[in-house]
Amino acid sequence: MSIFDVRIDGLPMTVVQADGNDVAPVAADQFHISVAETYDVIVQPTADRAYTIFAQAEDRTGYARGTLAPRGGMAAAIPPMDPRPMRTMADMGMAGMEHGEMPGMELSPEGKKLQGTVGVDNVAMMPADRLKSAGEGFPSGSRVLTYADLRALKPGGDSRPPAHEITLHLTGNMERFIWGFDGKKFSEAGPIELKRGDRVRFVLINDTMMEHPIHLHGLWSELENGHGEYRPYKHTINVKPGERLSYLVTADAPGRWAFHCHLLYHMETGMFREVHVA
Repeated sequence: MSIFDVRIDGLPMTVVQADGNDVAPVAADQFHISVAETYDVIVQPTADRAYTIFAQAEDRTGYARGTLAPRGGMAAAIPPMDPRPMRTMADMGMAGMEHGEMPGMELSPEGKKLQGTVGVDNVAMMPADRLKSAGEGFPSGSRVLTYADLRALKPGGDSRPPAHEITLHLTGNMERFIWGFDGKKFSEAGPIELKRGDRVRFVLINDTMMEHPIHLHGLWSELENGHGEYRPYKHTINVKPGERLSYLVTADAPGRWAFHCHLLYHMETGMFREVHVA
């Protein structure tokens, strides 16, 4: 249940798929990958030598390594880990304050309702669009893949605008280590009801200082990342601390679908809901 930063020193990568769906090729030196996400990359070695595939844990406490080589028995050096990332004001849901800015501090109506809720130790004052950021802890000059880089190769299959919007706060309590949507665990919240054929926008606001890979079973999530009708299709969307993002869903598969954070300890303690398509 770890989030990794992956690179192959000395060998650039070209990202061509995200969660099994084709995207316009993106050159990258490194990518941030959360639990349940997948990326397909193409590499083209030009030297007759081994390369180390290096996946360092996000908190830099450890790593996994593999070897890419033209022949068996070859190995390459293990590179040093990147600097340990440190949380910022943006991760606390106060983007801009690290520069001395003081935008309006009024909480949204749904944010006010969450204040004082059992299991909620923070409500983001200024959640921000962070799709162009890969996060902290990367060396200067490194090309790191971001969600804003992902552009589908063809327009999505449903061009309709969303008929309605569902906003959910990703909430938790670090001291008690309990998690939920809108301050509620699974047993306290009913299912999200959709009708077959519904076109809906989900808005996620991360009020916590941890990342949450949100996974929706049965239905594709079309991430709204600035590419219009070329939105990338994903089944898991990693939401950064203090981030607000949105995606479109077409309810084209009837059933009872799990909707949850893919970090096991977050899912088991409450960040789990049901999406019911009738």
